[in-house]
Amino acid sequence: MRRWSEVAERVAATTRTSEKTALLADYLAGLTAEELPVAVVFLTGRPFAEADQRAAGLGWSAIATTVTDLARVPRTALAEAYDRSSDLGRAVADVLTLAGHSPDPARSPSLPEVAAAYAAIEAASGPAAKSGILRDLLARADPLTAKYVVKVLSGELRIGLREGLVEAALARAFDQPLDDVKWAGMLTGDIGRTAELARDGCLEDASLALFHPIKFMLASPAEDAAVIVRRLGVPVWVEDKYDGIRAQLHRHGTEVRLYSRDLHEIGNQFPEIIEGARSLGWDGILDGEILAYRDGTVLPFIALQARLGRKSPSEEIRAEVPVIYVAFDALGLGRADPGDPVIVASNGSANGSVGPSANGATPSPTEAVDALLREPLEDRRRRLERLRLPLADDGGVFALSHLVSVTSIDGLEDAFRGARERRNEGLMVKDPRSIYSPGRRGLGWLKMKKALATIDCVVVGVEVGHGKRHGVLSDYTFAVRDTENERLVTIGKAYSGLTDAEIAEMTRWFEDHTIARYGRYRQVEPTVVVEVAFDVIVRSRRHQSGFSLRFPRIANLRPDKSPDEIDTLETVEALYEGLQHGAEQLVTAGARK
Repeated sequence: MRRWSEVAERVAATTRTSEKTALLADYLAGLTAEELPVAVVFLTGRPFAEADQRAAGLGWSAIATTVTDLARVPRTALAEAYDRSSDLGRAVADVLTLAGHSPDPARSPSLPEVAAAYAAIEAASGPAAKSGILRDLLARADPLTAKYVVKVLSGELRIGLREGLVEAALARAFDQPLDDVKWAGMLTGDIGRTAELARDGCLEDASLALFHPIKFMLASPAEDAAVIVRRLGVPVWVEDKYDGIRAQLHRHGTEVRLYSRDLHEIGNQFPEIIEGARSLGWDGILDGEILAYRDGTVLPFIALQARLGRKSPSEEIRAEVPVIYVAFDALGLGRADPGDPVIVASNGSANGSVGPSANGATPSPTEAVDALLREPLEDRRRRLERLRLPLADDGGVFALSHLVSVTSIDGLEDAFRGARERRNEGLMVKDPRSIYSPGRRGLGWLKMKKALATIDCVVVGVEVGHGKRHGVLSDYTFAVRDTENERLVTIGKAYSGLTDAEIAEMTRWFEDHTIARYGRYRQVEPTVVVEVAFDVIVRSRRHQSGFSLRFPRIANLRPDKSPDEIDTLETVEALYEGLQHGAEQLVTAGARK
């Protein structure tokens, strides 16, 4: 692990992509069969592969207690070190160095030993047991190695290394085509396994497997209809951008699982979807969205939040917040039961109600299916529409995303207005010829969103940023004016929208106008006015105003305005009420529109 840490330091010290790739390629080529998969997983900043469901379960507080106990220093020493760098790994190294921590180099932990310790931490029950394993590991590690043990464990590697660079290094180290390495990585969801396949010259053996979730294809943001049409050409396909949670559905026989965007299993939170999928007549993998849905209407995201995180939702909460699965893509398909009846939905697409029970075959966790990822979207959609999905309006728990084809800029704008009238976030605009690229944010899919409105707020608090902004004050808490009670009330927090130069300038200002400090948070003089854009207003107890802005971002600094000119709580309430009395938001179950 010491050598891995030295390589990580060298990677962090250069901004040149070619140098990072060369450093990694040379290092990876010399690793043993046991070291290689561990090293590349760690280089992605995770203790376990992305598709691995395990999590170490050791938080900042437990790590802090472990380190300060080992170094025999008060917790404030680590907190102060962290405030200087906003980097827990670096803070740990600083504290251990100052404490004179210098273990025997001969006992320094190897990569496999660190991996085994992470696994043991995950399996241990309770903070004390987990901390004990970490303490034993750090006791053998010098400060540099400890720095990276903690960085990987906490998921905060931050050495300027994207997974794409690790793939490029693998291709170079083992003389394999980069596209083949990327494709294998997409299918396996495990960079360690991909490294083994690249080393052995067996990348073609990678396959799409059930119950091994792959990364979701991402969409690039775009607001201007003309730009979208220029990028994608016409026709383009547009779907409503729903206000739910992305989910991947895997089915084999009677085994059904749902995976979230971070590839964690979430089926126990939505048992009605699991139950509704068990009796279907096909095996495969779908991409879609989970929505709160009742009586033909999509409920707001804040309603869906009542279902999130509940491992076994009660009958009461299931009745209060019913959910459905809106499918929009088929990623892989295997067995299909031709004996199931096909029901044609109202839009003419082949769909279905609940059919006969599946054959009950025992599922294999590595059962392969035919990957459809390289087929064009128009073909994948046809395959999706031929599946027998029990529709929500017929008593089932499924729907197909509402899909229309658009051939002009005006048509795209009309479709966007229609989506907003249905109180959806905007549109997903897709090239019907596009392939599915897991984990990639390309131009085959674009998300068309426009700010609902902007409001003028005053900054009342700032925090030290993270990552590349760890040395500046970049996280702004802002407020509106409650005129009835003659006070400022917070309504949100944003850290995006300003340039690096603007943030640097404002950092100097806020440092000179800090009223009080509370750890990383600073209360500042309420004189800086910002124009804040957002997508949705929701009721919230998190902020003093009683409201929260979804996806807030700073549109502009407004030095031309004084704090007396900011928007009021009454303005926010009027905007919220206007949304509540807007048109009913509908989901088109099987493209009902």
